Amino acid sequence: MRPPFLAVAALAAAATLVTGCGSGDDWSQPHPKPSAVGNLDAGFIDPSATPVPESTVTPRPGSWTRVRPSEGYRVVLLTAGDDGPTKALVTAVKDWAEQEDVDLRTVVANGPSDLVPSITKALAMGPDLVVSAGNDLIDPLALVTANHLSQQFLVVGAELAEPTHNVTAVDWSGASFRGEGLGMSSTYDPGSFTAERCAAAIRAGVAAVLNDRTGIVIWLDRT
Repeated sequence: MRPPFLAVAALAAAATLVTGCGSGDDWSQPHPKPSAVGNLDAGFIDPSATPVPESTVTPRPGSWTRVRPSEGYRVVLLTAGDDGPTKALVTAVKDWAEQEDVDLRTVVANGPSDLVPSITKALAMGPDLVVSAGNDLIDPLALVTANHLSQQFLVVGAELAEPTHNVTAVDWSGASFRGEGLGMSSTYDPGSFTAERCAAAIRAGVAAVLNDRTGIVIWLDRT
């Protein structure tokens, strides 16, 4: 017979596993297609012209704030690195998910050899959206995303050099890392990853994805 203290420990561990997965829903089960709750305000994107993939748009500050995801939105936060900017982005994503009651799960890449496997793990979970935070993930994402066009990706604080229509990015001049051997932008500024800007990045990016404005770069220099 299992000693009482071991039984208690096992129950506690099981509870931790459940609460560590957002709402605890089984993602293997189907759920309604996510939608936008609320509308984009004027100035987010010119309504007379749909932006083409790889184009850059500069929305009016705050034009995305009335948009939130519908109930049950499933998001995987994919992250790599422990630098200050990445930590700021991760905090912003987690805060947003808690505020909007998003079912958020996190995959952390442990070192260079784990970058592609971590993306594969995130894909296997079947989320509505994969959010990427950390420059180390940019080149691996460029390799993987074009082969998974049905999966939506959102890159915050960086961008892919040649994104496909399923990869949306939110960037600004103090970030703007693009990978592919291009090196760090001359305007890179870790201090630009403020809590306010990172919070705007996740909200603006998700608002764009929920409104089918994907494959573009959302530029936040006016934020």
